[in-house]
Amino acid sequence: MYIRGDHAELVVGGRLDVRSAADARTVLHSAVDDGAGDLVLDLAALDSWDATGLGVIMGAHRRAGRCGRRLVLRSVPPQMQRLLVATRLHRILAIEGGIGLDSLPRA
Repeated sequence: MYIRGDHAELVVGGRLDVRSAADARTVLHSAVDDGAGDLVLDLAALDSWDATGLGVIMGAHRRAGRCGRRLVLRSVPPQMQRLLVATRLHRILAIEGGIGLDSLPRA
């Protein structure tokens, strides 16, 4: 897993899972704390995430809200969009461009 960027936009790639969660949490919390306005997470290069990784995203979302910021997900891969819909988190998280429910792959 890698995260590149600054306090306004981060590119997240690789796997966001239990092994990378602690490092990701540290980077995301620092980005939230050090900036202002929207924090955009570009997920186009993200291969996968597990429940722990999704928890890191939700923790950053809550922290951003407490800091008067908004966490925005950009370029969410279709498989991860399905998970957001299945967990109904697409209703809570800000997703740039929204989710095209009709275009999601079927399980």
